[in-house]
Amino acid sequence: MNQEIAVIGVGTTGFRATTPDLSYRELTYEAAKKAYLDANVEPKEIGAFVATSEDFCEGYSIADEYSPDQLGAVLKPIYTVPGDFLQSMGSGVMMLRSGLYNVVAVQALSKASNMLTKSDLSDFALDPVYNRPLKEHSDYIAGMEMNRYLYETGAIREQCARVVVKNKRNAMFNPLAGYGCDLPLEYVLTSEMVSYPLTELDISQYSDGAVVIVMAKADVAKSLSKKPIWVRGISWCSDTPGLETRDWGKAVYAEIAGDKAYKMAGIRSPRSEIDFAEINDEFSYKELQHLEALRLCNPGEAGKLTMDGVTEISGDLPVNPSGGCLGVGNLMDCNGGQKVLDVVLQLRGEAGHNQLSDVSTGLAMSWRGLPTTTGAVAILSN
Repeated sequence: MNQEIAVIGVGTTGFRATTPDLSYRELTYEAAKKAYLDANVEPKEIGAFVATSEDFCEGYSIADEYSPDQLGAVLKPIYTVPGDFLQSMGSGVMMLRSGLYNVVAVQALSKASNMLTKSDLSDFALDPVYNRPLKEHSDYIAGMEMNRYLYETGAIREQCARVVVKNKRNAMFNPLAGYGCDLPLEYVLTSEMVSYPLTELDISQYSDGAVVIVMAKADVAKSLSKKPIWVRGISWCSDTPGLETRDWGKAVYAEIAGDKAYKMAGIRSPRSEIDFAEINDEFSYKELQHLEALRLCNPGEAGKLTMDGVTEISGDLPVNPSGGCLGVGNLMDCNGGQKVLDVVLQLRGEAGHNQLSDVSTGLAMSWRGLPTTTGAVAILSN
């Protein structure tokens, strides 16, 4: 990248299943205040802001209309991205590289507990002519994709269940996570079937929470932060929205976004140059599918590596040491924010009990969830 950009501050509320004591505005305010303190900046010193919001995801129409108040962005440039946090982060990087601003803040939140019928939102995103009239819960799409992925790669359900066990166990030692627990493999395999071969425990549960990061150009970053985390590469991609025209066995969006981010970062061998990864695991099989799409292992190899312990915190390629979506919770469009947050904490040596040793480069990857084929990838380094 021509102009070096760094993350100089991060803030979060932490993540839990429900937050009746806080409004979505208060969640953003808490995360923003912590991020600004971490970055050693005042809101008036921030040139522009990027808010992340898809209408109704907070249980409130046009929630981003109120973002300036709690971000300290009143009468300041503020840009809203109806996508994932990582897409907003990419917009912030472009703002900084344009030369218009020296410091930019990026925000995302989840107030999933405000939504009484969460599945209706994803169902409404289906094709209104061919798919929506079927009136099926959108999880059937994940079941079909999981089935195809297992068939094409030779992976088995036990390998997907091991992802659940690993990530929920990792979350037990992450104070920010909402769904940490120690589960036997057999318990996961025998949980209630949702859409064959997808079981109830293969699906991440929703969480509330907010994340705010502050980014700056190199000269400003070095003057403000003792531990700047450099954004070496970032990209995103949307594959076909149609169920009838997509590749059901592969995460094409992750492959394209990953390759573009690697090229920007100058990475030629992801498996040897990436020390750890925080990647989307809204469904257990997605961790395996995304690992292969990101070329962190060979096609069909992710399940075996998981069973062999390679992706454990103590393994050669730790994946989702934070607990991922399965352990932290599904944060909808804030999922990418959680991934970036935990990559930054790892690279700064501030991940507590789950801290990895000798890591210098991490990968954060998000997927927008059902029924989309949109994903984003960021490469961060200390």
